[in-house]
Amino acid sequence: MKLALLGGSFNPLHIGHAMLAETVATELGYDKVLFVPAFIPPHKTFADAPSALDRFNMTATFCRSSAHFEATDCEIARGGVSYTFDTVQFVIDKFKGTLTGKPALIMGQENAAEFDKWHRADELVRIADIIIARRSEGASVIDMAAFENKPTGSYTGRFDKSAFVFPHEHVLLENPLLPISSTEIRARIASGKSWRYLVPERVFQYIIKHKLYGYR
Repeated sequence: MKLALLGGSFNPLHIGHAMLAETVATELGYDKVLFVPAFIPPHKTFADAPSALDRFNMTATFCRSSAHFEATDCEIARGGVSYTFDTVQFVIDKFKGTLTGKPALIMGQENAAEFDKWHRADELVRIADIIIARRSEGASVIDMAAFENKPTGSYTGRFDKSAFVFPHEHVLLENPLLPISSTEIRARIASGKSWRYLVPERVFQYIIKHKLYGYR
């Protein structure tokens, strides 16, 4: 089985995440994309987030829409800071005997640009293949300042596409560029603006049912 990991806050999961996972499964031939909601991200603090359980349940509910998708709560169950190295090692141990080659780690160009700051980055590229998704920075008329996650430590959260260089072996994914962010979705929900088709149907229904992100 060819397995790829897609980690993130999924706060909330949106159609950009869905399209990215589908592109990896369909165009790169991965049998399974494993969605991994973070418990405590190492490089940012949440501005506005429901419980880790809600973020996992939203993700797991969406993943049931495709045989190629699966969600794991391994980082939530592990607790503490969610280091990707630990997660990849967990996946290698869990799927030992069924994996074809190394698991792949999917990341956006903005994360790849600061990969050298990741926990055990040099070891991570030895135990996982790297898939880098193209990133589109989209402008928005919505004021999102209050809903933005804040970078921590030396992590800047900034991305200069013109200066992007990733020094390790990787695959650059030709994924569709969808200028959608979880930050804008949270801002739209809280301010009563339209957001219906920015998230998958199952995520939309979950947010409404549980009245997340200030939905009213």
